[in-house]
Formats: sequence, structure tokens, C-alpha cells
Amino acid sequence: MVATLAAIFGLTTLVFSAVLLWVGYFSIITVGLLVVVLNVTQWLLSPYLVGAMYRVKEMKSDENPKLHQMVENLSKKSGISTPKLMLSQIPLPNAFAYGSPLTGNRVAVTEGLLKSLDDGEVEAVIGHELGHLKHRDVQVMMVVSFLPALFYYIGWSLMWSGALGGDRRQSSNNGNSAVVGIAFMAFSWVLTLFTLYLSRLREYYADRHSASVVENGAYKLQTGLVTIVEESRRGARPNKNEAKTNTSYKALFIADPERAAVDSEELHANSVNSKYDLLKEKLSAKPTKTDSIAEIFSTHPNIIKRLRALQEIQENPRGY
Repeated sequence: MVATLAAIFGLTTLVFSAVLLWVGYFSIITVGLLVVVLNVTQWLLSPYLVGAMYRVKEMKSDENPKLHQMVENLSKKSGISTPKLMLSQIPLPNAFAYGSPLTGNRVAVTEGLLKSLDDGEVEAVIGHELGHLKHRDVQVMMVVSFLPALFYYIGWSLMWSGALGGDRRQSSNNGNSAVVGIAFMAFSWVLTLFTLYLSRLREYYADRHSASVVENGAYKLQTGLVTIVEESRRGARPNKNEAKTNTSYKALFIADPERAAVDSEELHANSVNSKYDLLKEKLSAKPTKTDSIAEIFSTHPNIIKRLRALQEIQENPRGY
């Protein structure tokens, strides 16, 4: 993770410095500040946006005392303050951690998750989400994810200022600005790939945390993930607007709902009857080259690789 962060910030500093030397300060600084302000504002207000999109409400202590006790116990083991427990009123089985200085930390579970998973699997999923909070992944990913946006909008501004420049005497500079702008937009795409890699890495770390604070957590999380994937595939297909809403913040989820069908196909190489059969079937499998390429553009690790990583933890807990 440290190397990835260093690469992201190092490349960002290098390219940003080059642009400041190439063009004037004012327009670049203005666009940069605007993007920073917009992203910080989005981060501060994101809990309210998430709450509205996923129909989240606070779960009172008398609604599900066992679940509240579970979150409190795992928070103590994790060495963090107990976050607010929220219920997302959607049928999609999933969970996510989020928050900002305005709201504090929150952990949300969906109605679909509570219906689909047993208590041990729910505990492992919550342990995973608390791992995100302990590692400050919400803050880390917020900082890193705004960098591609920053470079994209700077590039967009340079490209159009060059393309629409009307002074013939400045045509050479205008052309150069347009070229630099296009290069900037391309660089934002490279940064996005780094950001996606970091997101996948954080998922592995959160999995390890769950295994460390939940008894037999690696196995419980394995079966929980298999259940989430399978139940997401079986669920009724939402309309386009609802599907877009349900996956807008997919990086928050413990499993990417958009990949449910693909992940489920990978699990179903042969005819199996239960999640335990699915898990056993795939622990010895290897992702294909197509799977590896697709993973590059995903916020979450390939399901087979993730299950195998958890199996390694289970077989060698002291190594983690």
C-alpha cells in the first residue's frame, strides 16, 4: 500500500509541477482549487448522500440488541470507537463503512444481508467493515480518488482553452495547451488505475482484519462472500435507474454488486448444491487471463483470489 500511495502522489507531483512550469499559474490554480473544494465538500456531505441513495436509517439499540452487541465487541477488539450502526433498506445483500467529520463513522448493513447470512457470517462482514474504519480507508480513498478528477478537469480546461483560442499569434501556444490538456486527461486515467488497485488492496487488508478479530473469521467471511455473490445474482434485476443508484458508491461495499453475475459464473464451474460446495470447488481454482484483466478495472479483488487469500489466512493465521 505504501508503494502504491508513493507512486500516486509522486506521479501527481511530477506532472503537476511540469504543468505549472508549462502554463500560467492562475487558470491551473483556479481549476485545482475548485476540484479540491468540490471533492472535500462531497466527502463532508457524502454520508447524507449515501443515506438518501440507500435508504439508510440509524438502527436503535432495542431494534437488534444482538447486532449492536456484536458491533461493540468487535470495535473493542479493533481498538476503535464504536461507530453508529445503520440499516440500509434495500434487498441487495451487502454492507459498507462510511462517514465524515460532520457525522462520525458509521457501519451499515442491508436488509438483504441480514436475511441471507447467518450470525457468524454477519459478524465476519462487520469485522471487515470495522477494518476499513481502523485503517482510515474512507479518508485515504477520498484523498487519493480526487487526484484523477483534479488532473482530468485541469486537462479538460487546458484542452478547450487551446482549442478555442482565437488569437492567431498565439496559435502555437494554443496548440501546445491542447496537447498538454489531452496528455493530462490521459494521465488521469493512469491515476485511476492506481486508485482502483489501492481500493482492491484495502479490501484484502480489511479481510485480514476481520480474520484477526472474529473467531474463525476467515472461513466465516469466505462463506459470507460466496452467499453475497450468489444472492446478488439471484435477486430480481432492478430497472436501470435503480441499478445505477444501487451501485453509485460500489467502492464502499464489501462486494461489488455489478460483478455478481461474473463472480457467480466463476464460482459455478461445476454443478454444486450449496455455498460450502461452491467454496470447496473454487479454493483450488485460478483466475483466467480475462479475469485478471477485468480485475484491473474493478474496485474489488477477483472473487477466487479473494477466497484463496482468506484460505491462506485460515491455514496460517500466525503469518497475518
